[in-house]
Amino acid sequence: MRFFNLFSIFLFINSLFLFAQQPSTSANEVEKALEQKRVMTDQSLVKNVPFKNIGPTIMSGRVVDLAVNPDMPSEFYVGYASGGVWHTTNNGTTFIPILDNADTQNVGDIAVHWPTRTIYVGTGENNASRSSYAGIGLLKSTDNGETWENIGLMDAHHFAPILVHPDNPDVITVGVTGHLYSPNNERGIFKTNDGGKTWEQKLFVDEMSGIIDLQHSPYNYNIMFATSWTKDRKAWNFSGNGSNSGIYKSTDAGETWQKVSIDGSGFPTGEGVGRIGIAVFDDNIVYAVHDSQFRRPSDKKETGKRGLTKEDFKTMGNDDFLALDDKKLNMFLKTNGFQEKYRAENVKQMVRSGNVKPIDLAKYLEDANSLLFDTPVIGAEVYKSVDGGKSWSKTHEDFLDGIYFSYGYYFGHIHVSPANQDHIYIYGVPIVKSKDGGKNWTSISAENVHADHHALWINPKNPNHLIDGNDGGVNITYDDGENWIKNNSPSVGQFYAINVDNEQPYNVYGGLQDNGVWKGANNAREDKSWYQQGQYPWESIMGGDGMQIQIDNRNSNIVYTGFQFGNYYRLNLETGDRTYIQPKHTLGENPYRFNWQTPILLSSHNQDILYLGGNKLMRSMNQGTDWEAISDDLTKGGKKGNVAYGTITSISESPFQFGLIYAGSDDGYVHITKNAGGSWTNISNIFPKDLWVSRVVASKHKKERVYVTLNGYRWDNFGVYVYMSDDYGQTWKEIGGDIPLSPVNVITEDPENENLLYVGTDNGAYVSFNMGESWEIFSEGLPNVAFHDIVVQPEAKDLLLGTHGRSIYKANIEPLQKMSGAIKSKGITIFELSPVRHSNRWGSSWSKWLDAYEPSKTIQFYSNTAGQQTLKILSENGAELNRMSIDVDKGFNYLDYNLEISEKGRKALMKENTSIDVNKASNGKYYLPKGVYVIQIDKTSTKLEIK
Repeated sequence: MRFFNLFSIFLFINSLFLFAQQPSTSANEVEKALEQKRVMTDQSLVKNVPFKNIGPTIMSGRVVDLAVNPDMPSEFYVGYASGGVWHTTNNGTTFIPILDNADTQNVGDIAVHWPTRTIYVGTGENNASRSSYAGIGLLKSTDNGETWENIGLMDAHHFAPILVHPDNPDVITVGVTGHLYSPNNERGIFKTNDGGKTWEQKLFVDEMSGIIDLQHSPYNYNIMFATSWTKDRKAWNFSGNGSNSGIYKSTDAGETWQKVSIDGSGFPTGEGVGRIGIAVFDDNIVYAVHDSQFRRPSDKKETGKRGLTKEDFKTMGNDDFLALDDKKLNMFLKTNGFQEKYRAENVKQMVRSGNVKPIDLAKYLEDANSLLFDTPVIGAEVYKSVDGGKSWSKTHEDFLDGIYFSYGYYFGHIHVSPANQDHIYIYGVPIVKSKDGGKNWTSISAENVHADHHALWINPKNPNHLIDGNDGGVNITYDDGENWIKNNSPSVGQFYAINVDNEQPYNVYGGLQDNGVWKGANNAREDKSWYQQGQYPWESIMGGDGMQIQIDNRNSNIVYTGFQFGNYYRLNLETGDRTYIQPKHTLGENPYRFNWQTPILLSSHNQDILYLGGNKLMRSMNQGTDWEAISDDLTKGGKKGNVAYGTITSISESPFQFGLIYAGSDDGYVHITKNAGGSWTNISNIFPKDLWVSRVVASKHKKERVYVTLNGYRWDNFGVYVYMSDDYGQTWKEIGGDIPLSPVNVITEDPENENLLYVGTDNGAYVSFNMGESWEIFSEGLPNVAFHDIVVQPEAKDLLLGTHGRSIYKANIEPLQKMSGAIKSKGITIFELSPVRHSNRWGSSWSKWLDAYEPSKTIQFYSNTAGQQTLKILSENGAELNRMSIDVDKGFNYLDYNLEISEKGRKALMKENTSIDVNKASNGKYYLPKGVYVIQIDKTSTKLEIK
């Protein structure tokens, strides 16, 4: 016991040392970075580059909260974890985003004071998942999101519910979860009486415990219940329980608080208390759902046991193992996925020879993820109080298995119907209801309802009307869950990775959080016409949490992708065949460690060669059928915990040389091999320690060049770490200097112009025209969202941005690729215009009930000054056909011209060419006929052909 205490003290001191190495970013630094970003956006040379969202929408994204108009429930707001806030006035048929003008899209809670239409958004999701991004405080809007005011609590990071006084929108009580990966003091319960001008902390538990739920009595705002949650998340371990998790009560509208989940109350206390959700029916009747991390009592009865289990081998001796029935042993080996070479006869021989021990069979199956799932804890349980929280009793006798599995920290809400105290709802992976106060439960999940639920609204006037928010968006039912409507029009996909192929038109692929892997043509129409056609233009090709995708450039039907923790497959999209290809360690060897986002890479030198990163780099020479490790452990060796750590996170092979490979890890290492894995060198000694290597990229333009980005998100360190080397990593240059603070997820080279680099952070996408000396921010069409992946389609010259919260954006970057010193110094540069095909449909419609079809051609040009200019449309011989005054920004400009000419221009053109006749279209306009024309700005011009 003495050793345990000393060891615990050592770990505590060591953790403080680690945090001292990686301090969390302060609220003041975040505020300065946001202001820097606003100024940068206003001055950016690329602020007009137009990005279009190409979806997909059908799988939606993670909902965290709902706010429904109680007088007209067809109007409501939906908060998405990293996709903003969306508003509907037609029962979810369509939505509009209203947080796009804010500095973040990260949402924890939303509250609306309906009498005054005042909206509050607590930024920063509180589910403590791997991608629960920090917020920037509490935002307020009184004009439905046209403008937002930050009213404080910027260091809160993650928010629990916001309670607004029904008679005064300036009186707010809010729960604050606090930092996700580091201790801080701005957590607990805060209250303002002046609309956020000043705040008082009304409850502080400790620097690792925040408030995860906060509710008030529907009949008495003075009666409030809050739940505290002690948690400690690291990159390698998540502890979601502690003795300071509990239930608190206030009888004075949040001014003072008393803990009611105390010894003798009937509610669990102690180290095993996990996340708690609360539901208040009235002043006295209160429900709580608890993610109990206490161990289940051991079941000594072996009744009903069939076959061998992993646990059997942990204590089994050699003699007992060799005496096992071969048929029984083979059944265990086959059902647990052991490779074919491991069958009873072979494994027994390995044990006889001393190369393997029986316990190795258990170890073979154990990695960080399996240990998390195998933890025998109680899990979800429901308690009820009928005396205002003084005493509690569990509502059910049996374990509520299958609600949380081992991810109780990700859920934790309970709801009671306003119409009946015995009608309650809880959810985790499924959503279930009880009609007898929690004694018995039935599922109300359905085939069109996504798993993993996070929000629920019950109509007080019609309790059979429910609105559910889950990892796949919004569902609505009017018969208490018997049938559901799917409302999935917002483009809020949370992509981890994207890729493209070389088809015509090219396809886009992407792996999403809890929504699998999808494929669709880049020019697929994102509209409702697919309901008529019967087929959505994107298709799902893999389930689970979708991960990286590699496409064989010889045959785009051969795709490599998979789901979390390295579970990858080789797919044949033409035949539907799928082959599981995860590498397996050798019996007796420690299991490989695979990151949640395990990296894969097809060699550009041979598309049969596939790389996959565990803690070692694996290589297959035959499309993933067979594997060999071509490195030792390329990490610091992992850490004890329940999350896979000490894993490779990024792989890159030089296009100049087969076997010139780089690998980066989640614990801060970058290695290089120049001989296909024969030997490796650590090239990361100058980097900040212990940061996640989010990308390592071998240059397409210079053999010796390599780029690295590091990400401090898992330390609450939002610094920008971007590096370049021109000597294989022997020396490094930091190149992220003027990017505002935000963790960096990706860097990508432009395939044509070696000076162009693209970077995606948790709050912006940037381009550099000078190899990282300075950066410009993209903004047109883009919200302030996390950008996880960036890909350039070389033939189409399209830049694709994979966001974690707003799906995929696309823009043509051909003008940017032509950027040079000459263009920067010249007044106006108009970029070449592709021909336009003439159509008799211009200005007309096939029905008088439809708007006339209006043609458009985007004129792209660069200006080295801002101001007003005149755009002229001239005939090939110089006759003026139209002119317009245009406002020009410094940098890249995009002007949509509708191909119209004036009455005067028509006459000039017909006088110049008597063989043509320009007739007025149905909408009363004249359009350019076939021919060649001149587009002129200032004294610069280019030709436009109408074919």
